[in-house]
Amino acid sequence: MRRIGVVAAVFVLAGATLGAAAGTAGAVGEASKVAAVCPVGWGSGGKGGVAQGGEHLVDVRAGRHECYDRLVFDVPGGGSAVGYHVQYVDRLEADPSGEYIPVAGGAVLDIRIGAWSYDLEAGEPTYPGEFGEALPGVNLAGYSTFRDTKFAGTFEGQTQVGLGVRARLPFRVIQLPDRVVVDVAHTW
Repeated sequence: MRRIGVVAAVFVLAGATLGAAAGTAGAVGEASKVAAVCPVGWGSGGKGGVAQGGEHLVDVRAGRHECYDRLVFDVPGGGSAVGYHVQYVDRLEADPSGEYIPVAGGAVLDIRIGAWSYDLEAGEPTYPGEFGEALPGVNLAGYSTFRDTKFAGTFEGQTQVGLGVRARLPFRVIQLPDRVVVDVAHTW
């Protein structure tokens, strides 16, 4: 009889310990949902990636994340990696004319994607951007960091875009087979 009492006591203690551990794990899980851990170490210096085949830019789209705003350049058939060069500039100047294009925001990123926005053989645009105008279909209302976009044209296999941001904030560029992704952090 005494053994049954001891065994029962062990099960009660084990159950209480497991219940407390499960409660703590649930609380930790809930806390992680509340505060996102944002990446650090991106920096604000210029970044570039070598083109390994690029076709035509067909779309530019924007998205929001808890820690950053995102601009995505779609280049189907871009090969193993679409080339790019992204850097902060004092003012956006179209290549090769040097014509100034005003971009709203506290800082401007000059983004160059290794793909045409115009099909030379077909004689028609593959992306409907208009020189000096906002990117079509990209609505930045409600974004934390992004303020403005401007299309600066396409020249010698590169498409140039100006991205106005709230301030000179850290950014990263992700090079993928059919797209280039530019993320700009909300804070340092």
